[in-house]
Amino acid sequence: MPVDHIRYDILVQEALRGMVRDVLTETARNKSMPGEHHFFITFDTTAADVQLSDRLRAQYPEEMTVVLQHQFWDLKVTDEAFEVGLSFGGVAERLLVPFAAIKAFADPSVQFTLQFETLAEAPDDDVDEGETDDTTDQQVKGKRRTPPRQEASRTSVPASPPPAAPSADQPGDKPPDKAGAEVVRLDRFRKK
Repeated sequence: MPVDHIRYDILVQEALRGMVRDVLTETARNKSMPGEHHFFITFDTTAADVQLSDRLRAQYPEEMTVVLQHQFWDLKVTDEAFEVGLSFGGVAERLLVPFAAIKAFADPSVQFTLQFETLAEAPDDDVDEGETDDTTDQQVKGKRRTPPRQEASRTSVPASPPPAAPSADQPGDKPPDKAGAEVVRLDRFRKK
């Protein structure tokens, strides 16, 4: 079986995370949401460099969904992460979330959803221990980052927020249910 040296699966995932970064950068620049747009962002609270209070970490030990709509402030976006102020149960909190920790991004106002799975370390039979490739950063100490299945979709069904309920104090942010969906799966292009 041919070896995918380019790693299209990783390039696509990084491009989609870049799109999320661009959307948040534009939102931070405008200091408000355009039109009726609002975002549900689910992230892995155990991922490296995620910063949140001990109280929130205890409440959301694995993943958390936040809503950026009306009650957020001081959104800052870098190449690697975003930082935002939100209120949880009437208590102001500051979160820092690396883009690599994001598991899902949804904008229910236009029925747009992206779902990501984190990059896992997997043995690479084609690489000698310690060998590196100057053209990519896929090899880490003889291992290649291999993303499991990923899915990107533009649907007519707003993504109900992933398992964790929206965490910010946002009454009425639950998207209405609608019928029909079109899902484009990117994993079929990935080496199996």
